[in-house]
Amino acid sequence: MAWKTQQPLSIGIDGAALECRCWGPPPGAAPTIVLLHEGLGSVAGWKDFPERLSARTGFGVFAYSRAGYGNSDPVSLPRPLDYMTREGIDTLPLVLDRMGFERGILLGHSDGASIATIYAGGVADYRVRGLVLLAPHFFTEPEGLAAIARARAAFDTGDLRARLAKYHRDPEIAFRGWNDAWLDPGFRSWNIEDSLAYLRIPVLAVQGGDDRYGTPAQLDALERGSSAPVEVAVLDNCKHAPQIDQPEATLSLVAAFTARLERIEAANPSMQ
Repeated sequence: MAWKTQQPLSIGIDGAALECRCWGPPPGAAPTIVLLHEGLGSVAGWKDFPERLSARTGFGVFAYSRAGYGNSDPVSLPRPLDYMTREGIDTLPLVLDRMGFERGILLGHSDGASIATIYAGGVADYRVRGLVLLAPHFFTEPEGLAAIARARAAFDTGDLRARLAKYHRDPEIAFRGWNDAWLDPGFRSWNIEDSLAYLRIPVLAVQGGDDRYGTPAQLDALERGSSAPVEVAVLDNCKHAPQIDQPEATLSLVAAFTARLERIEAANPSMQ
């Protein structure tokens, strides 16, 4: 893929065209931060965060919309209940290879944080040197499922459909693919805590203190289950999207984390 900064791009993965965009230096010139969006996210849903992230860290930033989101090709519904595992194990490796990933970190938000965790815990990829997990979830909680049920009501009878139409070619597919899976009775037992024990790279996890979709139990599980160094931060006056609700604090945390990783690599030339 040609690295063309801040221009609409597309990559083909398993016959589907996925929209993508990049900021800052290309792979080879600097490490890359790969953004993995939430269950209702897309390239556009990150707003100006990628550009600010690149400027703050000096890293390149790459974002893409998964199939069924943004301006990427649609998917058939319903999504399988293991859709995040399929994204992490089957699709993400192809995306990283196609975009020319050489070394850097995965930064995931919500569902994207789960996908990043699944990948790092299930695929031996020396190129990935760290994880940033924003509002991560590793298992279902009654509070989160209740919030997702309220989102269904907002989509069916409120203004959520119109708001999502600003970010998705087909908001129906984007919403139903996520919401129907999470509210399926079979999804209540969803749990990826096993992946945490296989993490071997540093992790930064950031959660909003007012997150309706996850409780502090998610961060507790990460600290308890990970075999890798873990740093956690809980931000005040912040809901489910730290990069939107508290962008400056989130940028500062990520920039400090990436700087530490670079210092570690500089002190250990064999890692490069």
